[in-house]
Amino acid sequence: MRTFANVQELKAAVGESFGPTEWRTVTQDQVNLFADATDDHQWIHVDVERAKEGPFGGTIAHGYLTLSLLPSFMFALIKVNGIAMGVNYGLNKVRFPRPVPVGGRIRALGELTDVKGTPAGYLANLKVTIEIEGERRPACIAETLSLYVPAP
Repeated sequence: MRTFANVQELKAAVGESFGPTEWRTVTQDQVNLFADATDDHQWIHVDVERAKEGPFGGTIAHGYLTLSLLPSFMFALIKVNGIAMGVNYGLNKVRFPRPVPVGGRIRALGELTDVKGTPAGYLANLKVTIEIEGERRPACIAETLSLYVPAP
């Protein structure tokens, strides 16, 4: 993890890359809990036996499950001190080039592409790529926006 003393130090790091994070395994229990939370019980995610005969040879994680892991990955990539708070401001662009097989391991890399001042604080754009172990194409590429509010 890269720790920044303040937002000015973060701003000076635009163009730098961070990571990778540690590998983490995506489990069928996680997929099932996500299916319950989102009411998305499509068989390619939750029906282990049927999915063996499906297009992926087994169950896969929901793309949005992969995306929902961004906060934990971001906390493992960077930390900004000297702020009152940091909040999720949204996403500019998200793509899911490759599905994550259940049992697969994923990790994240980040690239700080922009930090600009706004009336509310500093808006940082971190492009996060979630890799799948042993795969050439990533599971997810997302341009995240974080608003860092300066300490009073």
